Amino acid sequence: MKKILLVTLGLALSCNSVQNTVSSENSNSQVKEVDPAATYANTITEEELKEHLFIYASDEFEGRETGKPGQKKAVEYLVNQYKAMSINAAKSNGDYLQKVPLELSKVPEGNITVDGTTYAVGEDVLTFSTATGEFEELIYAGYGIEEGPYSDFKNIDVAGKIILIKAGEPVKADGTFVISGSQEKSIWSNMSEAMGKKTELAIEKGAKGILYFDPQNYARYNRYFSFMKTNDSGRMQLNPETNDNFIILLKSVTAKSIYANIESDDEPKVLSKKLEFNVKSSNNQVDSENVVAMIKGSEYPNEYLIISSHLDHIGVNADGQINNGADDDGSGTVGLLEIAEAFKKAALAGKGPKRSVIFLHVTGEEKGLLGSKYYTDYDPIVPLSQTVANLNIDMIGRIDPKRKGDRNYIYLIGSDKLSTELHILSERINKKYTNITLDYTYNDENDPNRFYYRSDHYNFAKNNIPIIFYFNGTHSDYHRPGDTPDKINYDLLKNRTQLVFHTAWEVANRENKVVVDKAAK
Repeated sequence: MKKILLVTLGLALSCNSVQNTVSSENSNSQVKEVDPAATYANTITEEELKEHLFIYASDEFEGRETGKPGQKKAVEYLVNQYKAMSINAAKSNGDYLQKVPLELSKVPEGNITVDGTTYAVGEDVLTFSTATGEFEELIYAGYGIEEGPYSDFKNIDVAGKIILIKAGEPVKADGTFVISGSQEKSIWSNMSEAMGKKTELAIEKGAKGILYFDPQNYARYNRYFSFMKTNDSGRMQLNPETNDNFIILLKSVTAKSIYANIESDDEPKVLSKKLEFNVKSSNNQVDSENVVAMIKGSEYPNEYLIISSHLDHIGVNADGQINNGADDDGSGTVGLLEIAEAFKKAALAGKGPKRSVIFLHVTGEEKGLLGSKYYTDYDPIVPLSQTVANLNIDMIGRIDPKRKGDRNYIYLIGSDKLSTELHILSERINKKYTNITLDYTYNDENDPNRFYYRSDHYNFAKNNIPIIFYFNGTHSDYHRPGDTPDKINYDLLKNRTQLVFHTAWEVANRENKVVVDKAAK
């Protein structure tokens, strides 16, 4: 009781002091205006985040696998939340859903035959697509690289042919790499990206199919193949990208059987080989969608900030265990809902945002960033040329056990890749409002995890749109049934969500767009 009386007396004296000060300075002085960013950031609370997440990452949502009933429940939940907040759909027709056309290719079965020797899918070779046809020759294209003056394709015609390429890149006699001209490897040697980059180049050159030798990556793809076969799953892709081209990964013994000198010979050449492909799979159409809402800007309505998270997860295991995905990416999803609510409260009070803010919940992230890729590459609801930045939230509710130091941290990835100004803005806003430790460990170009390329922001970055990726790192429950809402650190989830809100507030309300001063890689 004594404490209450003292506090009351203190408040009274304080009020009198303020009144005396104002009156003594005549009417010219004004009481300092409350910072609206801080006001609306404080509407993001642990309690509301927790309430959302215990629903969104519950067993009822069945792990939210792309195209499955649980994902439909997640979509319905998100749409209902935006309707309840009176935040409009981004599409002009009032529909919150952006249909994403997907196709699931079941794990293929069959074999390939080279000069009478048969290699079975799942034992000697791996593939995730149909491959059929007969061919009379095999084009060996070395590393399958073309960059600058170097090209493995300059003396060979691969149009309509089957080509054989291997992982890695050429090295000079002195140990330096041909592409970089230094001791540093190029992207053509990156485990996560090289195969896709080489495949894309080969298809551009007209190749019908690719036999790919990558002994370091083979075990990883073999595990993926086995998982899909055990779970009766398959490879999902965007419908517009389905074609007759195929890639087949070769086991080491298979590759050496087909071409004995593959490890030592880098010189492209035509190999006389009789090839037969008999690999088939069934394809199923998948019904899925992004959820897209928007608050229109008050001054620059045709300039757009996109804040994103992915709504899907990996579903149910073969033994019936549900992967709830509370952190991945339930944490980002509920954070995005709270950010949207904070912006809406500000807008109702006449406090902006000056630019339009889009709240984008994408599907198919776990299947290969498919929902965000469809948005950027096929059906952007607003022009990419008018999109000023993307802030992407993917896992912000846990603590990385490998990280040492302050628990109130966040990994920031990509903030400096395209815009120096965005990076500086991000640092300044954090110091002013949240003072979270910003850890750039995974922003390193040489980071083997390559997280910059592994979440939905990348599809914006490749289109030269500045991005920031907010990420807490992986943990023992990553992609496992143990990723449940009771393990979330809600104080950290709140702090990190408020950081994203403050950064978004600054980007949306500043006079000028953030400047892009670096080229996309």
